[in-house]
Amino acid sequence: MIFPAQVCTLPDLIRFRAEVQPGQVAICDGDRTTTYGQLDQQSSRVAQSLYQHGLTPGERVGVLDRDCDDLFTVVFGISKASGVVLGMDWRLTAVELAFQLQDAEVRTLFVGSEFVGIAEGLMGLCPKLRTVVTFGQHDRGWTTLADFIEGMPAANPCAAVDPESVAVQMYTSGTTGKPKGVMLAHRSFFAITGELGKAKDPWIGWHEHDVTMCGMPSFHIGGMWWAVTSFHAGACYVVLDSFSGWKALRKIERHLVTKLCLVPAMIQVCMSEPEFAAADVSSVECIVYGGSPIPRPLLEQAIRAFGCDFAQIYGLTETGNTAVCLRPADHRNGRLLTAAGRPYPGVALKVVDGAGQSVAAGVVGEICIKSPANMVGYYNRPDATAATLRSGWVHTGDAGLLDENGYVFVNDRVKDMISSAGENIYPAEVESVLAGHPSVAEIGVIGVPHDSWGEQVHAVVVLRPATSLGLQELQEFGQGQLASFKLPRSMSLADELPRTPSGKIKKAELRAPYWRGRERSVQ
Repeated sequence: MIFPAQVCTLPDLIRFRAEVQPGQVAICDGDRTTTYGQLDQQSSRVAQSLYQHGLTPGERVGVLDRDCDDLFTVVFGISKASGVVLGMDWRLTAVELAFQLQDAEVRTLFVGSEFVGIAEGLMGLCPKLRTVVTFGQHDRGWTTLADFIEGMPAANPCAAVDPESVAVQMYTSGTTGKPKGVMLAHRSFFAITGELGKAKDPWIGWHEHDVTMCGMPSFHIGGMWWAVTSFHAGACYVVLDSFSGWKALRKIERHLVTKLCLVPAMIQVCMSEPEFAAADVSSVECIVYGGSPIPRPLLEQAIRAFGCDFAQIYGLTETGNTAVCLRPADHRNGRLLTAAGRPYPGVALKVVDGAGQSVAAGVVGEICIKSPANMVGYYNRPDATAATLRSGWVHTGDAGLLDENGYVFVNDRVKDMISSAGENIYPAEVESVLAGHPSVAEIGVIGVPHDSWGEQVHAVVVLRPATSLGLQELQEFGQGQLASFKLPRSMSLADELPRTPSGKIKKAELRAPYWRGRERSVQ
């Protein structure tokens, strides 16, 4: 495993790889390839231009596009200019995107040609947004990336970047309904691999001859962490601009992908493709899955179908992605197939009760993680930071237990987050929008089982007198205010919602009929 110990920031990473393997392909995007030397030079030109345009250290810079080679050039350019990358989910509505831009006080936005119409609307919604740079040609009169870096020198404009400084800000929905900006330092992307190196732990055997691919986009911590880890190993990263089963299979065959990262739903989609039986996936050495635990029958089918190693990772955006891993060897022990895994070297785990006291092995409580990759905090949210990050421990909101061998099993959620096909959806955000429908008196949003996605969004609705409401009408009401993956896929009517004496909806009671008889209550 080749993870150089001296690399601890994003600029360090690209400079190192450009020095030791300048001609090695770093990114494969369709028919285009970018070497490490080219990525270093082009990202430095982006940094120089940002610096000349007045970017200040720590300033957030938005990036709105599907994954592509230019996007990663800009990501490293922002880092070299001491800026902070704000990767944005291009599936969100203009209202949702505008909130992030305003909350992060973004003045500069890089946008793909496909999304210039949305960007034009954002200019009107976000007064501080002053500069838009596009990745391709358009008819809006904005500067293209090629023009933005024209004539710029290929040298870093700033001094060395501190590993403790914020590198990336990613928004995650909150239980209050307002998204929070998770601040991840440069160290968050190198801490786990650094600890693995110290322990001489091969993990899944990354090396510079790997060809890697990820089904999750870079605005997700899973996608960004996987891409950075690929570059850290000196491997070739194959860009997947959006996931589909047939597209993933064709790229595996064409580029001989060796390491693949998917959420369980994506694994099932790949195996459901008509062309899967004829696809050559023999190059794949290991599939890493995460985002939600995998149903055991699906995992056993996938192991047979792909004929490669499998590793599960567990963590949060707040923990800098993975903190726990169920290793390939563990997958050969049937008892452990329902476990999330054990912590990496340098990572500590504990399970606590309602009073914050550690509980004994086998007792269910809240899972807490102390990782060298843990977040700095939530941007401008000191109270939320203090509630989640306590004395160096991230309180995950997940309920589970540790067995006597240190394996963690996730049983349920302390918080009400819904995990659907790797997407984290918070009911409060959905409820705050859908409660505005004139027919809705009360609404409770929960996650219910879905064979492919793990969970799907379900709405339990109490109607106002003399009104009616169907699922399609409820979905149409939420369109434009919520991303499509946050909208309910099913609904039911109720005379009233069960509540605690303090007035809170008893979400566990709403979920119970749907999860009864399941092997575990989180899929």
